[in-house]
Amino acid sequence: MEGGTCVRAHAQIGCRHAGGAGPQKGAGLGNGSGGVDTRKGRGQNPGKGRGLRKGRGQDPEAAVPQERAGPKPGRGGAKTRKRPCLRKGRDRNPEGAGPRPGSGAGSGEGRVPGAPPPPFSADGGDPRNPATPGAVRGKPGTIGTAGAQRWASPGLGGLRTRSIMEARTRRLATTLMDATTDKEPLVQEQIYNALCYLGEAEPEEILHCCDEYLRQHDKLAYPHRVIILKAMETVVKNNISSLDKSTAKVVIFLASNEMTKSKEVVWEWQQAASNVLVAVGQRFINKVMEEVLTKFQPGILPHYFVMQTFSNLAVSNVFGMVPFLNSILGTMLPMLGMAKQDHMKSVFCYALQHFSESIQEYVANLDQAPDPTVRKDTFCNEIFSAYEVLFNSWLQHREPKLRLAVVEALGAMSYLMPGEKLEEQLPKLIPAVLSLYKKHTETFYISKSLCQILEASVDIGSRSLDVQLDALMGTLHPQICAPSDPAVPLTIKNHTEVLRCFTVLACSFPDRVLTFLLPKLESSSERTRVGTLLIMRQIINSAPSQMEIKKPFILSSMKLPLQDSNNKVRRAVVQVISAMAHHGYLEQPGGEAMLEFLVRQCALPSDAPQKQLPDADDPTSDSVRSISVNTLLLLSTTVDRMNNVLWPYLLEFVTPVQFTNALTPICKSLMHLSVKKREEGGNTSLIPYDLNGNLPSPHALTTRLLVVSSRPYTGDGRGAAALRLLHALCCSVHPALEQLWSKRVPLLVERIEENTEKSLHPEEWEEELLLLLQETLAAISDNAWICHFVTEMCRQLNGYNGFPAEKNFLYKCIGTTLGACVSKELVQKQLQELLETARYNEEAEWEGLASCFGMCAINHLEETLAKLEDFVRSDVFKKSVGLFSIFKDRSDHEVEKIKSALILCYGFVAAHAPRELLLSRVEADILRNISQYFSTKDLTLKLCLIRSVAMVSRAVRGSTKCTDFALGRKAELVAQMVEFIKAEPLDSMRTPVRQWAMVTCTHLVLLEPQLNDPDRTELTDACLAGVLALPPLDPLCDRDGDGGDAPYSEELFADTFGALQELLRTLLQRSLTPHGLQDMFAHLGPWIKSSKQHERQRAVELSAALLDFYLGRLNVSTVVPFYNLGVLIALFSPRCSDSVGSVRQRAVDCVYSLLYIQLCYEGFARDHRDEMVEGLKALKRGLEEPDFTVLFRTCTNIAMVIGKRVPPDQLMSLLLAMFEGLADPDKNCSRAATVMINALLKERGAVLQDKVPDIMSIIHSKLQEVDEEHVRKAAQQTVYILAAQHTGVVVSSLLGSTLPFDSHTCAMWRALAAEPGLTAQILEQLLEKVTGDVPYKESRAFLLGGSSERVATPLPMAATCALHEIMSAPESGPAVLGLYAPLFVTLLLRVSCTVGVQLPKSLQGRERKSSSSSNAATSRSLQPCSCAVQTLRAMLARGGSEAVAAAVGSAGGWELMENPERHHEGIAVLAGSMARHAGPRLPLIVKSLIPTLSSAFDSQRVTATAFLAELLSSNVVNDLMLLEGVMDSMTGRQKDPCLLVRVLALRGLGNIAVGAPEKVHKHGAKLLASMVNGMDDRDDPNNLVALEAMTSLSKLLEHLEERDVQAMLLHIAIRIRPFFDSEQPDLRRSSIVLFGNLTKFSEGDCEAFFEQILNGLVTLLLHLQDPKPEVVRACKFALRMCGPNMGCEGLCDMFLNHLREDRSLHYGEFMNNVCKHLMQSYPEMLNRLVLTNLFYFKSTWVDIRAAAPMFIGFLVLHVGEDHCHQVDLEQLISALNLLLKDPVPAVRMKVAETLGRLVRIL
Repeated sequence: MEGGTCVRAHAQIGCRHAGGAGPQKGAGLGNGSGGVDTRKGRGQNPGKGRGLRKGRGQDPEAAVPQERAGPKPGRGGAKTRKRPCLRKGRDRNPEGAGPRPGSGAGSGEGRVPGAPPPPFSADGGDPRNPATPGAVRGKPGTIGTAGAQRWASPGLGGLRTRSIMEARTRRLATTLMDATTDKEPLVQEQIYNALCYLGEAEPEEILHCCDEYLRQHDKLAYPHRVIILKAMETVVKNNISSLDKSTAKVVIFLASNEMTKSKEVVWEWQQAASNVLVAVGQRFINKVMEEVLTKFQPGILPHYFVMQTFSNLAVSNVFGMVPFLNSILGTMLPMLGMAKQDHMKSVFCYALQHFSESIQEYVANLDQAPDPTVRKDTFCNEIFSAYEVLFNSWLQHREPKLRLAVVEALGAMSYLMPGEKLEEQLPKLIPAVLSLYKKHTETFYISKSLCQILEASVDIGSRSLDVQLDALMGTLHPQICAPSDPAVPLTIKNHTEVLRCFTVLACSFPDRVLTFLLPKLESSSERTRVGTLLIMRQIINSAPSQMEIKKPFILSSMKLPLQDSNNKVRRAVVQVISAMAHHGYLEQPGGEAMLEFLVRQCALPSDAPQKQLPDADDPTSDSVRSISVNTLLLLSTTVDRMNNVLWPYLLEFVTPVQFTNALTPICKSLMHLSVKKREEGGNTSLIPYDLNGNLPSPHALTTRLLVVSSRPYTGDGRGAAALRLLHALCCSVHPALEQLWSKRVPLLVERIEENTEKSLHPEEWEEELLLLLQETLAAISDNAWICHFVTEMCRQLNGYNGFPAEKNFLYKCIGTTLGACVSKELVQKQLQELLETARYNEEAEWEGLASCFGMCAINHLEETLAKLEDFVRSDVFKKSVGLFSIFKDRSDHEVEKIKSALILCYGFVAAHAPRELLLSRVEADILRNISQYFSTKDLTLKLCLIRSVAMVSRAVRGSTKCTDFALGRKAELVAQMVEFIKAEPLDSMRTPVRQWAMVTCTHLVLLEPQLNDPDRTELTDACLAGVLALPPLDPLCDRDGDGGDAPYSEELFADTFGALQELLRTLLQRSLTPHGLQDMFAHLGPWIKSSKQHERQRAVELSAALLDFYLGRLNVSTVVPFYNLGVLIALFSPRCSDSVGSVRQRAVDCVYSLLYIQLCYEGFARDHRDEMVEGLKALKRGLEEPDFTVLFRTCTNIAMVIGKRVPPDQLMSLLLAMFEGLADPDKNCSRAATVMINALLKERGAVLQDKVPDIMSIIHSKLQEVDEEHVRKAAQQTVYILAAQHTGVVVSSLLGSTLPFDSHTCAMWRALAAEPGLTAQILEQLLEKVTGDVPYKESRAFLLGGSSERVATPLPMAATCALHEIMSAPESGPAVLGLYAPLFVTLLLRVSCTVGVQLPKSLQGRERKSSSSSNAATSRSLQPCSCAVQTLRAMLARGGSEAVAAAVGSAGGWELMENPERHHEGIAVLAGSMARHAGPRLPLIVKSLIPTLSSAFDSQRVTATAFLAELLSSNVVNDLMLLEGVMDSMTGRQKDPCLLVRVLALRGLGNIAVGAPEKVHKHGAKLLASMVNGMDDRDDPNNLVALEAMTSLSKLLEHLEERDVQAMLLHIAIRIRPFFDSEQPDLRRSSIVLFGNLTKFSEGDCEAFFEQILNGLVTLLLHLQDPKPEVVRACKFALRMCGPNMGCEGLCDMFLNHLREDRSLHYGEFMNNVCKHLMQSYPEMLNRLVLTNLFYFKSTWVDIRAAAPMFIGFLVLHVGEDHCHQVDLEQLISALNLLLKDPVPAVRMKVAETLGRLVRIL
């Protein structure tokens, strides 16, 4: 513990500064053991929240004198009680906690309290070390007390060792500090970290080194000094508790000098020095003050950072600094007038602010302070003196930042000013502060200061505030009105401070504040109104007692804001209303207006979508509505005092339509309130109509709630809320409804909650509500009540304009209620009123009006028709004034709409009218009035006409008396519907006119009398053309469901097509005969054969449905001929192969139905099942997928069924029609016709025998016309017959064909593969052609000495192409199997000889032409090598080796074979695949290949060697007894002149380890010799042979005899070692892998090989950072292999666990652990490892260059002290110093890190 006290501190200051305040009585004499809880508040002003900041505790250095540090009487010995920490996160180790070992306590360094400090040496001695006057750091005698104790050792040897260590530490630190000039920020940061690391190990020494360095390098630029100072700050902070006093003095002196060296302010540098002082001041506050006060002399303006340091110390060490403040203030006050520069004035303000805050904190926590006698009065005079300077001189300065600093200081100082002085200054202070608002845009500090001043003035009970009040509010109010920007936090804080100011004022001057604020609500400025409302909310909440008697006044002033339309104002008003509700305002008169405003905001409409995002500060209507809804629900559910206010008042808002959007929260609130009321008053009527005449009637409530329930999910789910409220009010609506509604309404609510808007069908839901209405009317059965009810419904009708769905439902409710009404007069009156008041311009309303008339007609048909008749006869459709004055001067368009509604009404009346009354009125009263409008062109009227006629027809059909009823207007109505259909455009379908017209015709056709033939034909053709001819629908156009640019919607077409199908069925039903069927398909036939897919698809779909319908309705009484069966079957059977899948399926259905119709006409029963015909159903499965083979096989089977079931007399017509099918526009159908014709003709071959040439000619011409695969296949069978008879001629002719073969020639070749014997004969002839001529010829340019160019010879090329065509036919398989080996070897060598060979010039043009052709056969490559490869692939596939071809293809082998550079790789892939999938074929292949190893062609030797070398990697070679022969062949190739052959031979020998490992043992010596010879190959400039030798040897080692390997072990290890650092990654990888494998053989020669492991260890570890991943994997493997041989179990486990292939490696952490184990097991290896790493400092790889110094750093981090001497530190530091100049920052960072760690070996 430092010996000084606060008393001494005051004495020193007092002695040093004349006129300064003397020591405070009892200062510093507290026992420091207080543990009392921190008091909140600030002394005289409790409750303001401005007391001690929580957790801010500091035991000052001077809190306990040294003499009291020991045991005290009665205290139980030396135990020291810890004080509670007053500021979280700042737990200090107080200096007064007791003496520390080595700290100098009790050693005579402590001084008597009050004694002056020791004088500085007159001879220039260093005040940091008083024991050594004149000494310089680094020389003998400079070690401080603590350092001497730490490092002292007996005798001179200990001092010498210490001196050496000091020198090394200094060099390390100096090296790092020299590197601070690095410009890379990351390197600078690492240097800083390294210095901190050194400081952790040697804090005292490093601090001294930093001091010495900075003193010696006086010219070092300040950015680099900053790094060192920051490191010193960190070291001090981390070691403050153990820091020696002498070192602290050194640091303080240095930091003080650095801070004040430059008179100019250099912010970063001097701030860093100041931070060092603040850090030391946490424990050595007195020492810091001693030093800094020397820079703080009376009469001399201090340095900027002297004051900054004082300020920061006051913040960080409150209890330590406050005792100094009186004297500091005394010295500082005269300096204020000397400050001329703005920055000095600012720092004085900064200091005064923090001094004031510290004093307040100190005084507010006197129970924990070291000097409890301190009072704020102690500082009042000095603070006031400072105030005078700041206020009178500086506050008016031009510099804005200075003014803000002044005003911020004044706010904090105001708490400490004498009360009378503050009162005296307020008239000047407040205006001055207020005036700053005009000068500054950043006003938070002004508002904060003003709030402090106001609080201080209120605390002293100031009377002068009254005079300033208007000016205060006038200035503060605009601050609230100004918008706050959330992106600028200070604006939010400023608002908070201003609101606090108003709170202070409102608590003291409520009348004046309200008088000021309330008129502002009438301002024309939106911001003024919003700001005023925010203040109102604040004072309502924060000053409730003062505002209690002002409630009526405040409410009356809110009238204008309630009418405001601005969203910001609305939101603010809602917030004010919420505050008012909680404080009882809404219970006062005028509160209802506030509630009405709240409800209106709940009903705000949603905002229209905006392209641009609205301003974040500008609320949308949706947000205002959301806030209002939440507020209303909150008031009704949580504020109990609001219950009687809200009930029943909220009921007034249920029925007005303008509150529709608010219905959900209103109903929820009323429901909650009704529950409370029911709990209070039982189940009686809840609505007090006698007390409030404005409440809606039961009829109005029921109507309103029932109607809004019809759309249950709109308006946030208002349906459930409305029904629940309706249920709650059942007794108030009518007493008879309680039982019914209690049962039915909860079920309806449950239905809503169980469904969603999508799953609940609107029509079904409306039916349920109408059923509830009917049951309600039946339960009430009071005609007077019902009449009132229907009158109320009609009255509300106009309120739903703009809500079409709700209005239509209300119409239905009116119709239902009118139907239940007994009074016919009332019914007629209401119907008349409905017709007069309907909004005919709204099409959506027609449906509701018509539904109303229809439902009314159920019980009042006569009255309904009479009223409609009157309406028709009126002048409503004329332009002049008519019968009804409401229909004056209507336009033609409006008249058409009235007609549409009227016609729809007739339709609904017919649909709902009692059937027994309808037939007599249908033509005379309904159709007569409808038909007069058929001539219209108006679409809407047309649709209404069609719909009404359909409803009438349906109603007539549904009548029980319609069996003998004939509709006289039927033909007229059908003709009109046909006209409507014909008038529609054929290229689009935008309206449902077609659909509705065809539905209507369907109903009409079923009525009597029947249509005549011309009418029937016209109807059928018009309907077919109107639907089938529509263009196809693009799925992309209709994916959104709205149609978009599509010609029609998918849903509309489906409905229309269904209507057409139903109409045709109805027509067919009327003529169910073969003639009727023929007549129907006479209309459909052209559509079935259409060239357009969509027309065929639709037509066949219709046909299948019609035939199925015909069969189902057929009832044959006598056997009659089905004369048109053949024609109809020929129409559909080729469609079984249509390109459209659905057409194929439906075509089979058509054939199936036709054959059963034939059976029925032959006399079989309709339920008879024919086995063959039933087989057609099973054949349909073969038509699902568009696989031509399956399709035509199925077509063949269908043809067989047809052939057996078609009568003989219709066979020829069937065949003729089939031949016509060859020209079908759909190619699939023409092919199907061919297949079916062939199937039919197989049984009649004798008949066609004489016409084979003609048939062949036709087929050939068809091949030219129809280029389809299956058509060619159908022709190949005939071609085979001809070829079997004329083999020689066919082959010669085909070989002479021009290359490339066209598709017809290819088809002919494939036809020759049909019979194995013939095919084998042809293949042998072709092989002779391939080998009988040279594969290529050298070009003339090459012969003349030009560049080499090889040109393929034509005959082998043609034979190769022919082989490919024949073997591409599946039938050639047996023949290929018989000639497998000759074919394989010949084609393999053909491939090798064509690599890089060019086409003859005569064929090059044809090659380009064929490559551009889209035909697969003709576009096949003519390039010799590609052609040979393709033929080889075809041979493998046809020879049963599909797996080989597939495996080679998936590995990319075929492409590799064509690549001259990688041809051998492709051959290896082929050989491996052969070994795996075609092993039994290899003996003959190998036998044929070995002789080619001596071929004159290099390419053939490479191919044969590559193939055989790869075979050796498979055990199949050994199993087939081929190993020795192949191995000898490979050994013999080691002297081959071709380098690639030699490499492949070594590879093959190495592959024996994989294919036949058991044979390696037998031939070990021979194999090993081959590998060593390969490593020593001198004709290998790029080490390719050596690379292959190392790779192969790695594979062989596992199987070689140990004695064979050990003899060569060291030779191999030494030979491969240079490759570890090769520039070629393959060499690095292979050599490292081989080294790892060699470790298995090191047991016999352990010491020698262990030395090789140590030689390579560093290299392997460093190459874990190799840029190539494969090298990294090799290093992992080698290290795992080396681990067990290193004798360190921990290291071995690390290598095995962390260096797995599948595991990522954290290199730094791994190397740290590796070095730990290395230094534990092999500490003597330190120097060797370090030196090896030094070699890699010059590596070309950055990552390795960075890893090497890191490796060294980890080594020294873990080495024991006994082995530190191994390292040549001078060499190491020099190397690191040199590497510190590396151009790569990452390397420099690692060097800096390592330099910091070298402290471990000093």
